[in-house]
Amino acid sequence: MKALILAGGRGKRLGELTQSKNKCILEIHGRPLVTYSLDCASQMDASEIVIVVGYQADELMKIVGNEYKGKPVRYVFQKEQKGLVHAIECAKDSIGKENFFLFLGDELMVNPKHKEMACFIQQEKPFVSCGMIKVQDPNLISKTYAIKEENGSIVDLIEKPDAGVLKSGTVRADLMGTGNCFFNNEIFSYIPRTPINPKRGERELPDLIKAAVLDHQKVKSYLICDEYYNVNVKEEIRDAESFFTHFSEGEDHAL
Repeated sequence: MKALILAGGRGKRLGELTQSKNKCILEIHGRPLVTYSLDCASQMDASEIVIVVGYQADELMKIVGNEYKGKPVRYVFQKEQKGLVHAIECAKDSIGKENFFLFLGDELMVNPKHKEMACFIQQEKPFVSCGMIKVQDPNLISKTYAIKEENGSIVDLIEKPDAGVLKSGTVRADLMGTGNCFFNNEIFSYIPRTPINPKRGERELPDLIKAAVLDHQKVKSYLICDEYYNVNVKEEIRDAESFFTHFSEGEDHAL
């Protein structure tokens, strides 16, 4: 298995903060954001860490280097920012024939459970496993994606569901999707089958997974962490920083 970290986007909604720097190297609690994903990736039994870079890639590559905690690091350039699925597709040759675990370089997880999820994957052997987090406020799910489950498997995924969908009871209103997902290597064959979102003009991650669901592949959910931050706007940086202020210096609760 390989670890794939997507870190190619600018993060336009962060304004001047990312005018001249990749958002994945913005500091949270004194550390570049991408290092939180790197720490999770290094704990898994991955043969290599592949990082997709694009916008202002040089500084990120300088910070990370060619090895992270004993794991070799390889870089793939996404020349045009066309979304997550396109970034995954760019990494196809570097992933080779191995399965892979996806990370987003702008996500931060509190008490991540990647080791436990790796055991779950070994036992269940899913085609895809989606890392989820439990939420009390269903409105948070509108930032990522929702799932519908039957008999313990995911049977539908909805990107950024509106309030009506969440209240309808057709999807889980207590589980919020993240970008931390396991994929069988055959997922690459589903990219051409994934529809282009008419609003954003790119293929979306939930729709890629849904293409596998519609083909009757085994898709499972897994509770990946206790708390989750996806840094897209300044408020989310403040939220992540405020979490750390509740704990004493030197105590690392995100790993």
